[in-house]
Amino acid sequence: PNFKVDQAKRVPKNIILMIGDGNGLTQISSTVLANNGELSLTQLNSIGFIKTQSADDFTTDSAGAGTAIATGQKTNNRAIGTNKKGATILNLTEILSEKGFYTGVITTDEITGATPSSFYAHRTDRGMVAEIASDLKISKLKLFISQPTKTVKHIEDAGFVMKTDINTIGASVDEKIGAWFNHSNENVTESNVQKLALATKNGISYLNKEKPFFLMVEGAKIDSYGHANDIKGVVTESISFDRAVSEAIKFADEDGNTLVVITADHETGGLTIPQGNVVRHEIEADFTTHDHTGTMVPVFAYGPMSQEFQGVYENNEIFDKLLKVLKISVKK
Repeated sequence: PNFKVDQAKRVPKNIILMIGDGNGLTQISSTVLANNGELSLTQLNSIGFIKTQSADDFTTDSAGAGTAIATGQKTNNRAIGTNKKGATILNLTEILSEKGFYTGVITTDEITGATPSSFYAHRTDRGMVAEIASDLKISKLKLFISQPTKTVKHIEDAGFVMKTDINTIGASVDEKIGAWFNHSNENVTESNVQKLALATKNGISYLNKEKPFFLMVEGAKIDSYGHANDIKGVVTESISFDRAVSEAIKFADEDGNTLVVITADHETGGLTIPQGNVVRHEIEADFTTHDHTGTMVPVFAYGPMSQEFQGVYENNEIFDKLLKVLKISVKK
């Protein structure tokens, strides 16, 4: 980052929100210490912490946390875009679309996964996959990129022009675009580690037209390896996520009018790192659980008004802070 517009006191045009699923402070520490002591993420100056508790549980799931970030309201575990009583709540893509923003979601999970679906769907349970998939058709999204899902046919009928090569998305003039990671025709020379960065770069290029844009990017597999207590997978996926962060920061530097916010929905695995070797890029890991934990997770921000994201606060306040810096008011 060149920091030329970091913490500038002006309204940003674009928002890039990045969520490392399960990416707690120790996951970030492990990746930093395995990567010569630095990431793009750890060079940023505006840093805070969020508390992740859901409305009905000390330890949140991805649905409760994703919905809190996307809608500004704490809700029950398993709820997607609905409040504690099951009623629909407006999310960021819906609110910002009404204000003229182009919106998109990129995830290494399925598009019907708990975190990405919180930004377009409204269902009382994350297990309602077919219903969540049907919500994509009436969503405000202009772009999605995700892993293929069992409901592919349903999703491919949702009005998106489906692309077989992520490299072609950036220059596309189609009204709505969708793409699957790991499609059989996709460029096989791209490593898995680089794919999220490639999708992020092309997604930004596609959305960056005359209108402002909002893009949510999720690195979902950090969580998967946390559940499996696999430290090599955690570090590898965290590197993949950080490369996507690099693309967002590079664009923010070039554009000069984009706010990038990077956080997590929760920590996964109760990870500790009692020993390691920085020179040999070795991390000794202990996990205390195969599930999520209730620990706070970091928030990093870069660009105009990034200073608003410093401090310690509840996860649903990210929504409030994003609308505040954009000078958009909504009734809750």
